[in-house]
Amino acid sequence: MPHLRPLDNAEIADPYIIERFEHYAQTRGFTPNSIRTMARRPGIVKAFMALNQAVLYEGTVPEQLKMLISLAGSFASGCLYCQSHMTNLAHLYDAPDAKIADLLNFEESDQFTEAEKAALNVAFKGSSTPNEARQEDFDRLAEHFSEAEVVEIVASIALFGFLNRWNDTMATTLEPVPAARAADLIGDAGWQAGKHI
Repeated sequence: MPHLRPLDNAEIADPYIIERFEHYAQTRGFTPNSIRTMARRPGIVKAFMALNQAVLYEGTVPEQLKMLISLAGSFASGCLYCQSHMTNLAHLYDAPDAKIADLLNFEESDQFTEAEKAALNVAFKGSSTPNEARQEDFDRLAEHFSEAEVVEIVASIALFGFLNRWNDTMATTLEPVPAARAADLIGDAGWQAGKHI
């Protein structure tokens, strides 16, 4: 059970927030309860949505890889809510189901390119506590990505540092679409809804 109930659209006065929530509903099939909860403070939810847009949907790192980076970070932090959401988004951005299912085994898997492995390595290490990212991990990234792209990769990790803490602390209620996708694709890796029901 969530510590704060997500707001319905009727409880939100700002038309821009409502428009963005409708966009999420059209593109994902639902509006995330995480931002419905944030909407109690319009400045926070607007700033978050703008940052989310800039980090995940702008730049030259493929969006599919950013979704996988965010999923890796959510695995490392243990946030079940974000694991389900990023499993769903990775699927929506055409990551093969076998690739999503094999993410925890990325270093040994033939599903991933060397560039993807370098990025996922930093995602797992950079999302753990204490942070385990080292110079050699960035040297490996530099073999495949420009400095601007490294900024995109680390921004994706950092964005999910915020979301992992937000949703795990709030015990945000998980929506049916990402819950079903996660159960199907990462359930064998031990995923379950946990406190997010």
